[in-house]
Amino acid sequence: MKRVNWVKAWGVTIASAILLVGCGSGEEASRAQEDVNLEGVPERFATGEGSKVKVIRKIGGDDHTAQFLAGVKEEGESIGFNVDIFTANGDTARYHDAISQAIDDDYDGLVLSHGDDAATVDAVQRAVDQGIEVVTFDSNEDLENIEGVTLTSQDDEELASLALEQLVEDFNGGANILYLWVDGFPPMVRRNNVYQNVLNENPGLNELERFGVAAEDTSTQTQNAVSAMLNKYPEGEIDAIFATWDAFAIGAARAIEEAGRHEIKIYGIDVSNADLQVMQQENSAWEYTAAVDPKLIGAINLRILAKKLAGEETPQFYDLEATLISRDDLVQGQGDVNMVSLGELVSGWGQSDEFEEDWIKTLKNHHE
Repeated sequence: MKRVNWVKAWGVTIASAILLVGCGSGEEASRAQEDVNLEGVPERFATGEGSKVKVIRKIGGDDHTAQFLAGVKEEGESIGFNVDIFTANGDTARYHDAISQAIDDDYDGLVLSHGDDAATVDAVQRAVDQGIEVVTFDSNEDLENIEGVTLTSQDDEELASLALEQLVEDFNGGANILYLWVDGFPPMVRRNNVYQNVLNENPGLNELERFGVAAEDTSTQTQNAVSAMLNKYPEGEIDAIFATWDAFAIGAARAIEEAGRHEIKIYGIDVSNADLQVMQQENSAWEYTAAVDPKLIGAINLRILAKKLAGEETPQFYDLEATLISRDDLVQGQGDVNMVSLGELVSGWGQSDEFEEDWIKTLKNHHE
């Protein structure tokens, strides 16, 4: 008589039962999802199911980038989106490889940050041609020629103006300054235009030296460069530094601290938790920084992308309003100030209901 492997047979029976139950549960879950019909939410998202989006940033290695990426990801996930993030840390080839891969992987939408070259324009055109919605931040201005793409940025003219106007006021229009700036990025070009106008309007401002590089170790390279400048110009010959990026300001602040040259004051742009820590250090040279909350920038970019995916009208351009933050305000606060508690000192910091439509709020409530 042939023996039956009862253990094996029993295992197959159990496995089959589990498979059937699993299939039934999956079908029930699918039907339950279909039964959801969120009132007032665009048809594409009415069941609560979100889109698949990717955020790709060319520059990286700094806290500002981390905050920006966190803002996009948190806002997207709060409305049920699947959000993937990638930073190329300044590597152009990796940046474009990531965009090409995202196009091939059939993402519904892209948020692209700091795509400054012509190749970014070509890549976005390919994405749009395949039906992918795109929002860009601080990227090539030629992207405006691609229909349906929104170009966002900080109000770079306002950022530069706030910092430079304070510098001019503090030194009565006459100061010897170091200029930390790097060409090749649209926001830097806009900030430089303001700087040149301020120099023309204030002949008492004298640029002694300039330095700038965009790399994974920007702050370290800046520290070394500023240290060399401090050795070249003895005490009393440098009044201030205008730093057009917080990575520059951090490097300059370290160099000044190391050299004990506390008579020099830094006027910067951008802010992050790391920046706030530097500004609050005893004898810190970083007096002012003009900024927009990077996490809020990310969140607003995601909201605009969500509106595109919902088939709603979106602007071609959007600039985020800047704020001037002073070291005096920070050190007079209660305890250490960070990006969250900064809102207690700066009215409206990190808050905006721009593009936060009622249906986006409904999705947030649904996914809580």
